[in-house]
Amino acid sequence: MKKTKNSRQHRLKRPPNKSDKGFIVYKLAGELSQQNARTALAAGNAAISQGQSDFDLSGLERIDSAAVAVMIEWQRQALEKKQTLQFHALPASLISLIRLYGLSEQFITPSSERH
Repeated sequence: MKKTKNSRQHRLKRPPNKSDKGFIVYKLAGELSQQNARTALAAGNAAISQGQSDFDLSGLERIDSAAVAVMIEWQRQALEKKQTLQFHALPASLISLIRLYGLSEQFITPSSERH
């Protein structure tokens, strides 16, 4: 896919990667924003439909409030499938937004915070 000067692409490593802790993770990288929220939502929903429940967000470099909305929708999708999602290695900027919106209990666990 040819990139234009203003385009930003949601990159996803497929198939899911094995983490250093031994479990299979769905790894996101690059951007999760209004620019690519629909694409990211669809890709995450497809992973959830295939049974994926661990999302590694350590590769995200750019986020905005759409990232939180996508995460909420992923959780809704997982609940419909009787799954529980775990988000790992949230970027500090994403943790700040989640706290701002009062959603810490829904998304942040001690293991999900970056150091």
